[in-house]
Amino acid sequence: MTSKNSVPVPSLTLNDEREIPQIGLGTYKLRDEECISVVREAIELGYRHFDTATLYKNEEALGKALNDAIASGDVTRDELFVTSKVWHDHHGADKVREAFQTSLDQLGLDYLDLYMVHWPWPQGGKYIETFEEMARLQGMGQIASIGVANFYEEVLEELMKETGIVPVVNQIELNPTFRQPELLDFHKQHGIITQAWSPLARGKILNNPDIKAIAAQLERSAGQVALRYLMQKDIVIIPKSSRRERLIENLGAKDFELSRSQMEIMDSLNNPEGRSGNDPRVWPGDDA
Repeated sequence: MTSKNSVPVPSLTLNDEREIPQIGLGTYKLRDEECISVVREAIELGYRHFDTATLYKNEEALGKALNDAIASGDVTRDELFVTSKVWHDHHGADKVREAFQTSLDQLGLDYLDLYMVHWPWPQGGKYIETFEEMARLQGMGQIASIGVANFYEEVLEELMKETGIVPVVNQIELNPTFRQPELLDFHKQHGIITQAWSPLARGKILNNPDIKAIAAQLERSAGQVALRYLMQKDIVIIPKSSRRERLIENLGAKDFELSRSQMEIMDSLNNPEGRSGNDPRVWPGDDA
């Protein structure tokens, strides 16, 4: 397996004309000293895009790693792309401002590159006013871009209709065997960038025989092939790992291309029933 990380991480252009690095580091379940160590290592390797959320309870550790790297001259703030998200318990115009300020304070940053509604939670009925308040905060200069996560067609339609704002990103569960093609088409029609969480299906797709066969042809890993497939679909990926060799491997998805025939094989792997996380149409329900 080759892993020459010689090619710069590509970026995609958001609908507000800002750029988002196409490979980022997901930080879910990275905590405390481990989070600090992994993020510093990721910066050293070339990662510039970091994804967190109030739910992850690691904003303080992530912020320390980022600010230490800035202070050490390893990276500048302008080179970084930092995302966080508001959780259900702070939906509503009266609560999201407090949640955002807490995130910003814990991260120790002057602004966020992207702030998201983490789940629509339609049963709570406040995702629209939450997003509207985020837009007001954006107007004050502390949020560069606003987006959503785990939204689906109906709630996106309502959000855009009621607010007149198209989110720059929708972060959704997505991998080569669970691709949500109808939602991807909706994103494309409206200029919303798709961002994939769990792009390796928590490791489940690494033993897929078709992906392994393509990986063998290219002298790449199955994980790199899966990530590269998504990148060639203009999807932003945020794989998570705490191991240096895996961080290097994931970053290597930018260093090669899949052929048309290889992409067609990958296209055939989609399983509409392949969701492994919660379905946002029903989760978290009435009791969140």
